[in-house]
Amino acid sequence: MVALDTLALTGIALYQRWLSPHKGFRCAHAAFYGGASCSATIAQTIRAEGLSLANITARLAACRQAYGHLQVTGGPRVRGVCCCGPLPIPFRCG
Repeated sequence: MVALDTLALTGIALYQRWLSPHKGFRCAHAAFYGGASCSATIAQTIRAEGLSLANITARLAACRQAYGHLQVTGGPRVRGVCCCGPLPIPFRCG
């Protein structure tokens, strides 16, 4: 595993441990489709294939699309956008 993979996995682990529990809900992709959250899926992808911006971007784009589906279908309320660099991640505020 290269240093960037380790750094990315450490960042995801810190996010999962210290930030995610305080949100009180799952990512839009997990809320709409079920299954693993984006952070868990991206961490698994990094472990299996290494750090791939294309894979990460694709998953976050799918999460953004799920956010749109939730808005249209009246699913769990998800509102706001948290920007992680240039990649918008939907989340519910307050």
